[in-house]
Amino acid sequence: MTRHSERRIFIRDFRLQVSIGIHDFEKEGPQTVVVNVDLLLEPGSAAHGDRIANVLNYDVVHDGIVALAKSRHYNLQETLVDAILDLCLSQSGVVEARVSTEKPDVYRDCRVGYEAVRRRPSA
Repeated sequence: MTRHSERRIFIRDFRLQVSIGIHDFEKEGPQTVVVNVDLLLEPGSAAHGDRIANVLNYDVVHDGIVALAKSRHYNLQETLVDAILDLCLSQSGVVEARVSTEKPDVYRDCRVGYEAVRRRPSA
């Protein structure tokens, strides 16, 4: 009997300082952006041998997001999310990526954000 299960890696509530926004007050300096990432991995054996070389290393995604956040000014959350999706889907074994960003400090009464899902094209 073959067991099928989805394997996912996630990063939740990752708070970064990012230069982002179109309003003058947003261009005065970095603001807090909360990033969430959910990655669907290729079906495979859970027999990873307890070795980091056999799984997706969180550090690659985490550090890549930090580098993207520091790399430039983003006018739109959509642009930042697209860049993070590109990063995630460039990792071996990632089939689908869901990425969201939130700006918690733009309004006093809510958070504003953007979310996108992208799937790796079938070969």
